[in-house]
Amino acid sequence: MKIGNGEPVIAVLHSPREKLMGILDEISTAGISLRAIDLSYFDDWCAAIANDKPYLPMTDYFIPMWRVERLTRDESGPDIASMSDLFEQRTGRNLGEF
Repeated sequence: MKIGNGEPVIAVLHSPREKLMGILDEISTAGISLRAIDLSYFDDWCAAIANDKPYLPMTDYFIPMWRVERLTRDESGPDIASMSDLFEQRTGRNLGEF
């Protein structure tokens, strides 16, 4: 099944290596557009939102396709929650709100 606009995704990039988690806006041959945060900030971000503390907002990105190593739908597994599910569990809010 094709990854669609508005779905939570994880993007792994190279040159430099980065991992982003967010909501896909668009995918084309030129690249991907998404609203995301750096995955290394995820735990602190969830804690700040849950405790009504200041936090860095999600950022709009356009990443050229040559930098995209992998783009995956953020899905739960049998024993593992997705990042968006973890966000909702920790904050009580929907990732799409951000």
